[in-house]
Formats: sequence, structure tokens, C-alpha cells
Amino acid sequence: MRSLIAFFPLLVLVAGCSKETPKKEDTPELITRATLTFAPVGSGLNVVVSATDPDGEGVQNIAADGPINLTAGTTYVLTIQLINGLVSPGAAGYDLSQEVAEEGHEHQFFFSWSDPTVFSNPTGNGNIDSAADPVNYTGGPHSKDANGRPLGLSTTWTTKGSGPSTGSFRLVLKHQPNLKSDTSDATVGETDLDLTFTLNLP
Repeated sequence: MRSLIAFFPLLVLVAGCSKETPKKEDTPELITRATLTFAPVGSGLNVVVSATDPDGEGVQNIAADGPINLTAGTTYVLTIQLINGLVSPGAAGYDLSQEVAEEGHEHQFFFSWSDPTVFSNPTGNGNIDSAADPVNYTGGPHSKDANGRPLGLSTTWTTKGSGPSTGSFRLVLKHQPNLKSDTSDATVGETDLDLTFTLNLP
């Protein structure tokens, strides 16, 4: 009997420890709709495209709903809105772009495009493959974070003077808590969003 009594508290202790499974923090945002608005500087109509994921964490992945059709020789300010449609509008966690802005020191959008001549500014093919490559983190209050580092909820783009061009335009949102720095790239942190659109320049 004495041995059973001595053994019983040990069982309770082991069982209690096994219930304390650590929870992963800083998990990716649940984005069900991303809206990209290319607003021409000066005059002209906005170009608005979106991507949706109607079932959230279900089997469907977020996917582009249509192509980006831009005009040659035009400067655009691109703004990005992120929504969690599984939350009621106005409730906490619905407008994820606001959350990303508030946590800008932990987030960054990276961009790439397949035709290196489609934009006259920035040049190149984007900074997903190399963070040092040019992207214009300008155009709005959330282009950069509070530390002056790139964020990318607003960016500026100038298309080349003539078309045609058809290729792809990709954006990746990285969540980099305690990791974001002057040199952190698209391989650092968790991926909150990875979208590819068809990009047309008539």
C-alpha cells in the first residue's frame, strides 16, 4: 500500500504536465479577401482587383478573381486592403490591413513581376528574390513602418510608355515578429499572404 501511495502523486504530476502543450504565437492572419486598388496619379479611373478565400481555413486557397489591367505610361499608387470575412464588419479582427498597419514593425509586403520591362519605375523584377532590389515604398501613410522600414500597404508604380505586355504580378506578406530588420527578406518569418495575379499592359 505504501508504494501505491508514493506512486499516485507522481501520476498526477505527469498528467498535469502533459496537458500544458505550448501554443504557437504569431500565427498567420486569416485573410479571406485582399483588394488591390491602383489609383492613377492625376486623373483616370482606379483599377481594382481582388482575391478571395470564401471558406477561410477550409480546403480552398485564396486566389485572384481576375487580372490587373493597367495603362501604359501611367503612375499608380497601389493600396492594399485585407479583410477577414468570417468576422462581422466593424468587429475586432475584420479589417486586417489596419492590424498590419498597427503592427508594421512586424510585417512587410514583398513584390515581384515576370516582365522586367513592364514598369519603368521601379525597374527590375521585384524584391521577393532579393530584398535589396528596388520597390517604391511610397505613396501613403503606411508605405513604411514606424521605424522607417518598408511596409507596403501603399506603394508607387509607373508603367512603361507603351505596351503590350502580359505577365504575372506577385505579392507576399511576411509576418516577422522580432525578426524584421534593415536586411530581412522574404524568407524570414511566417507567410500571411502569397498571391499571384495576371498583369496586362495593353
